[in-house]
Amino acid sequence: MCVKNDKVTKHYSEYFKLKILAEFSTKKYVKNQLIKGRTIYPLAINVWIKKCAPNDLINTKVIIVTKNEITRVKALQKKAQKNALNLSKQDYIYL
Repeated sequence: MCVKNDKVTKHYSEYFKLKILAEFSTKKYVKNQLIKGRTIYPLAINVWIKKCAPNDLINTKVIIVTKNEITRVKALQKKAQKNALNLSKQDYIYL
C-alpha cells in the first residue's frame, strides 16, 4: 500500500487479479459480491477486465428488433430529417 498525496494506492498481485476475474467469469458472482468481502476499489475490477479479458467479460448490449420496428424507426428518422430541413428553411422574425 502506497500513500500518494493523502490518497491510498493499493497494489494487487497478478494472481489475485486473475483469481477475481476467474470468479467473475464463471457468472456465479457479480462485481458487488466480489468486492464485498475484500478491500477492492469497485472501479479496479473494471480496469482489470479491460486489461486482461476485454472480449469475454465486458458488458454487451443486445437489441432485438422486428422488421416492423425497423421500418417504423426509418420512417421516424426520415420525418425528423424533413422537420429539421423545414426548420432550417424557415425565415425567423426577431422582434
